[in-house]
Amino acid sequence: MKINPRSLMASSINSSNHGFNATPMALLPPIPLYRRILRTHRKHLPKQMRLLGDEYVKKEFRSHKNIENPIHIIGFLKEWQMYAQKLEGNEWIGERMDPAKIEKMSGMF
Repeated sequence: MKINPRSLMASSINSSNHGFNATPMALLPPIPLYRRILRTHRKHLPKQMRLLGDEYVKKEFRSHKNIENPIHIIGFLKEWQMYAQKLEGNEWIGERMDPAKIEKMSGMF
């Protein structure tokens, strides 16, 4: 991923209050985010889920390595950062995945 630092600083994560967040959060660069996700997997997931998650994360980051479109880069990093925050906060336990997101992921293969 070829990152423009300016595009990362202005990004914010959608919150439950109609897409507005009082304090915009800067996105982590790809390598620190990747490491954070793997650490979060080690800390919060059972072994089998961790192995599956680590494999998927590695595959996704490799496949997006040469993306140059800033919109795709920001979207990619934003989704993975929200994922890491969700795991760290244990908000994911018992939560069902959005059917639209499942359909979107299924269409990729």
